[in-house]
Amino acid sequence: MDCGSALQRAGYHILNDICWFKPNAPPNLSGRCFTASHETLLWARKSKGARHTFNYDITKNGDWHEDALKRPAKQMRSVWSIPSPKGMEKNCGNHPIQKPKALLERIILSCTNEGDTVLDPFCGSGTTGLVAYQYHRPFIGIDSERVYLELTRDRYLELVESCACS
Repeated sequence: MDCGSALQRAGYHILNDICWFKPNAPPNLSGRCFTASHETLLWARKSKGARHTFNYDITKNGDWHEDALKRPAKQMRSVWSIPSPKGMEKNCGNHPIQKPKALLERIILSCTNEGDTVLDPFCGSGTTGLVAYQYHRPFIGIDSERVYLELTRDRYLELVESCACS
């Protein structure tokens, strides 16, 4: 089932679809189809009339140096060029579809305020939670795989330890 259609059937209103372009996407080793070099993010609110947060100034004037497509002091567009996670982001273990910290920073800073609760129902390696913690947002993470919950815990403990040292 298409996620966008499912959201709309549930009454949600889609604000944007964002193309996350991965300039360093891994190759398709089978050689039987195109290499997947993007993912689609859906930004939706509970209903057409529901309020939502959009931090326009942060998106326009923030430091998004990792994105070759984002021009300084220009409005954020719906195609984001952000590399896949760097090796240092996987130092506690590996998740097959781990998202880069830079991607979650952009999402969280664009669409939430300090103190807002961030929910990730498929938290995987916990990148969303780590970024939420760094930017003072309470976090609720859910995953069905114990190994990934342990990975999230290890990454969180490492982050807290590094914050205490600085």
